[in-house]
Amino acid sequence: MSKPKLKLDFTDFNGINKVDNWFTRILARDFTIEISDRPDLLIFQDGGHLNRLYTCKKLFWTGESLFPDWSRTDYALTCHYIDDPRHLRFPYYVWGSESTAQDLIKQPGEADRIAGTRNKFCSAVVSNANPKRTAERIEFFKKLNAVKEIGSGGRFMNNVGNIGLGGQAKHRFISQYKFNLCYENTSLPGYTTEKLTEAMWARCIPIYWGNVRVGEDFNTKSMLYRNDYPDDESFIQRILEVDANEDLYRSILSEPYFHNNVPNEYYSEDRLLAFFHRILDDDKKPVSQEKKIWHLGRWKLAKRQHF
Repeated sequence: MSKPKLKLDFTDFNGINKVDNWFTRILARDFTIEISDRPDLLIFQDGGHLNRLYTCKKLFWTGESLFPDWSRTDYALTCHYIDDPRHLRFPYYVWGSESTAQDLIKQPGEADRIAGTRNKFCSAVVSNANPKRTAERIEFFKKLNAVKEIGSGGRFMNNVGNIGLGGQAKHRFISQYKFNLCYENTSLPGYTTEKLTEAMWARCIPIYWGNVRVGEDFNTKSMLYRNDYPDDESFIQRILEVDANEDLYRSILSEPYFHNNVPNEYYSEDRLLAFFHRILDDDKKPVSQEKKIWHLGRWKLAKRQHF
């Protein structure tokens, strides 16, 4: 039986392969995908305004901490907990990391094998050091580094040289260390990025701050979690204690990252595919058609050039 055709387009991205990406691979299970500048569904991010030229159904997708603007989009995929049928929580760590759910499943005996190979203390790969946006991470980095040196492979306070670009290069680097400092840019319920899962993938013990609800997605016993401690000083003392105590280090390393060592629901492709079916089956008029839009000639030209 032939699959129904689905016309798609993508706009306002920092770079995306329209033909082969996370969404087209999943949607291809149930649809024949055609990339078109007159799509049935537009998937867009917050990198521009070309999405305003489309009058079809629109899906806003972001890995940042942004909330959807329902005056511009019909549906949204974000990290937030939003009780709305137009929204699906789809955290950045699911699709923004080169690690898969399978990579994060602990195997029997691996903690003992890994513990014997790690003799370096803690790594960090920090490039965004804007004091207005990442103050918590910068300050804690400096406090911990003052007590015991952190191997810094990012642009911020680099002391190991160039580690290379991309997820695989970062993986090779941080896999040498017992711990990885993976503070988020900001603390926001639901906002967990690849920083945490890449530490897990490398089998570091994550030193984590950020999502206050991270325990709903992951087992916080598998990490050193800032929210479990009253202040930075007691948190640092705990890190040093785990570093010095081999039995304690192995016990934390033995903890599964997922609850019961089973990937959480956000990794489910079936869940995402069901959301797309809900979008495409919805006969509600797209929000972009609720008011008249004047397409000036230069904007039409911009759309053609974009495609």
